[in-house]
Amino acid sequence: MHNIMSETQAPWPARDSLRITGVRAIVTAPERVPVIVVRVDTNDPGLYGLGCATFTQRFHAVVAAVDQHVAPMLIGRHPADIEDITRMVHLSSYWRGGPVLNSALSGVDQALWDIAGKRAGMPVYELLGGRVRAAADTYLHAEGPTIDHTIEHAQRILADGFRHVRLQTGGPGVGTYGGRGVPNSYPDAPYPDGWDVQHYLRQTPKLFEKAREVLGEEPALLHDVHHRLTVKQTIGLARALEPYRLFFLEDPIPLELYDRLPEIRAAAPMPIAVGEQVASVADAARLVTSGGVDLLRVHISAIGGLTPARKLVALCELSGVGTAWHAPADVSPIGAAANVALDVSTPAFGIQEGHLWPDAVREVFPGALMPVNGYLYPSDQPGWGIDLDEAEAAKYPPSTHLHERWAARVRRPDGGIEAP
Repeated sequence: MHNIMSETQAPWPARDSLRITGVRAIVTAPERVPVIVVRVDTNDPGLYGLGCATFTQRFHAVVAAVDQHVAPMLIGRHPADIEDITRMVHLSSYWRGGPVLNSALSGVDQALWDIAGKRAGMPVYELLGGRVRAAADTYLHAEGPTIDHTIEHAQRILADGFRHVRLQTGGPGVGTYGGRGVPNSYPDAPYPDGWDVQHYLRQTPKLFEKAREVLGEEPALLHDVHHRLTVKQTIGLARALEPYRLFFLEDPIPLELYDRLPEIRAAAPMPIAVGEQVASVADAARLVTSGGVDLLRVHISAIGGLTPARKLVALCELSGVGTAWHAPADVSPIGAAANVALDVSTPAFGIQEGHLWPDAVREVFPGALMPVNGYLYPSDQPGWGIDLDEAEAAKYPPSTHLHERWAARVRRPDGGIEAP
């Protein structure tokens, strides 16, 4: 490893001898989805931090960024200088930002916060000012190949104590999002496995009509479009869904059209939740300041970690925007804990996407948070309160191109490729 310690040290004396001695990325896939964790070691035996650096679709690039470029910059630094270290790493690439570099930065940033909590003997949420609520209200995803299957899944989720549920149903074609699709649904089309936007626009109001009929008025219902509509199509869908009082409508248009979100928000009768594809804190801030969102759904790793996220939280508080952070399975349990630390320490909290970790994940990540009666409670242990068993992690090596194999097949029946 190239030694650049003399150029990257802080120009002020540290108050003690604690120093960073090692930084490395660890990839594991106990739930098939690759997740990335950065471990930062110190010269205090047993004192280390863990941070989420997950960019599932490009994990090799994130690992290279951490191990080859970022790690040498941190050796010899005091781990308490979180703000200076994250700013130095962010600016050092010159062409900065983007999900690869920001995920690498996030892993370091969250690991430094973990160390800070362990040094203080406090959970991270106390370092952020302490709780303003006991726990984060959470939603899970109900899905199925048909409307009836989706409703049955939602009933099971609600029976387990959840008050919020996202509804997604499959349909013709292999490119459906959030529910199983039916291959060869258009045998006479150029692409028989295609996804048809008009079918989706007809089917979705029927899904929520049936949901209200069966589930009643009380549950909060959510839906993710997953970036596939035009502005006009989104407004039409939002108005068609008005009678069913959605808690939010998520990601209706592609990232490239986000400057049109204020039009959608002004016309839609339900809150608009957007942001998981945003790959910089500046772009996320512009979503808030432009009036384009009601709920900000940032993937914290993609914007650089807890340090920029807590600044977004302050902006949301001052702007009347809620938070609804992106969550697993393509977020590690460390990243999920960072979400909850923010959730319980801000009045801007709106809702938290949840996940039920399978046993394999909990063996790899002892202490992974699990919902209780629909709520996620933060760990009261110092730092994140979550560890990484590297021996268990090694049992689940990641596979490349899992997402790409699906995304490459998301096309319209005419063969045109669609946003996955």
